[in-house]
Amino acid sequence: MTSTVERVLPTAEAYELLDLTRELAAAELAPLAAEYEHAKRFPREVFRTLGKAGLLGLAYPEEYGGGGQPYEVYLQVLEELAGAWTSVGIGVSVHTLSCHPVARFGSVEQRDRWLPELLGGELLGAYCLSEPGSGSDAAALTSRAVRDGDTYVVNGTKAWITHGGVADFYNLLVRTGADGPRGISCLLADAETPGLTAAAPERKMGANSSTTAQILLQDARVPADRLIGAEGQGFEIAMSALDSGRLGIAACAVGLAQAALDAAVEYAGQRKQFGQPIGSFQGLSFMLADMATSIVAARALYLDAARLRDAGRPFATRAAMAKLFATDMAMKVTTDAVQVFGGYGYVEDFPVERYMREAKVLQIVEGTNQIQRVVIGRSLLKPSS
Repeated sequence: MTSTVERVLPTAEAYELLDLTRELAAAELAPLAAEYEHAKRFPREVFRTLGKAGLLGLAYPEEYGGGGQPYEVYLQVLEELAGAWTSVGIGVSVHTLSCHPVARFGSVEQRDRWLPELLGGELLGAYCLSEPGSGSDAAALTSRAVRDGDTYVVNGTKAWITHGGVADFYNLLVRTGADGPRGISCLLADAETPGLTAAAPERKMGANSSTTAQILLQDARVPADRLIGAEGQGFEIAMSALDSGRLGIAACAVGLAQAALDAAVEYAGQRKQFGQPIGSFQGLSFMLADMATSIVAARALYLDAARLRDAGRPFATRAAMAKLFATDMAMKVTTDAVQVFGGYGYVEDFPVERYMREAKVLQIVEGTNQIQRVVIGRSLLKPSS
């Protein structure tokens, strides 16, 4: 748990929100995590609880049922949730990402019609960009939507979809025009859309309570009024959503790493060898010191990016840096936590082996860390205007 973290928040309301989050995380998330992960069970009732507490729409306007919170507050809530249960943190991040197209690019009518329901807590979203043949190269997607009267007929396969098969609504990034990014559009599809089905869930290394599955689209008919933005604007929508989504994953990584550190510190203070706690040995205490320092650095980086976003300033490069640094950090910290536990760290009786497995996926989702380096490198080498 991340309750040991000292935070500087912008308002008294934000402190109360973080207190509520910690209480919910301790009472509703942490006690279930190990059991549900082992059973590969999706915790739908947990998301309903979070929705009723107002935690599924924190970053969106109050007029539509959101929390009206700045991103720097939302991300710290997300960090607390991920520290208690990584799969839930990822799920809240993905749901927030899934609301972004309507909130940012939808018409006034679309926002009025759908956003309150999307943010209200009862519905859960999914974001369908990747395909079996296009992951990092998102502009190469081949799922196609053809206009037929007042509907779009959609065919194709979406891959690696978080909440695939359990979501209530799906953002479909599909091709409506020529090859390349300018031929992509965004459709908001209801889960009950005929022709939209989910394949069997993927069998994963970790984060097993976060359901991941392909979405199969076979002559799926989506009403034309569910086109978000204009035809051909889908790639812009997708990249805009991912910039914010990367910050969500960075926050989840920090929460996971903090949980691993907390467990390692507690164990190092209790486990004795050669007549003294193992934490008293300099080699191990230095390892803990490096873990703690890197966590604080990653937290500062994602908050810096969030504050740029809140100020309406460009933040895409900083978001890529935060996602890259925080998730690489989480992989190292969780690996080191296993080492602190020794043999006990390698068995399921202690949570750090699960933390290590969960950290790996964070280096992959929302753009692999190799892609983050491409984004950062291009921004450095871009000619100045």
